Amino acid sequence: MSGYGPDAARGLRRVFIRRLEVMARLGVYPQEVVPQRVLIDIELLVEDDAAPHDIGPDRLDRVVDYGAVADAARSTATTGHTRLAETLAERIALAALADVRVRSVRVTVEKPDIVADAAGVGVTVERLRNSSTAPQ
Repeated sequence: MSGYGPDAARGLRRVFIRRLEVMARLGVYPQEVVPQRVLIDIELLVEDDAAPHDIGPDRLDRVVDYGAVADAARSTATTGHTRLAETLAERIALAALADVRVRSVRVTVEKPDIVADAAGVGVTVERLRNSSTAPQ
């Protein structure tokens, strides 16, 4: 995911969450109505108000709080039953775009235990801020 590196010239920083593990009801098969282990990776490109040459104030309110992003992803994944990993990833991505400082987001949803001879299966989606995701 090299396209998600920080870019001081464009005023962007990279915020990430790796391998957030949740128990979620995710899938289309009958055995997937019970919670299963799901791993979530989230990468955000976020406006960096101190780029390219400064240090911003050491205050949480000036940055995207990765704890809040993780909480939103956890809540999205564990509420109800979602049939498709794609749908779950898209929902998590749109929740991250609710913060106006997030320019783009990549979300990977992985099911590590569903295919016996594979380390995991899943999907990665990317969503960009545009007029439909900007607050009104």
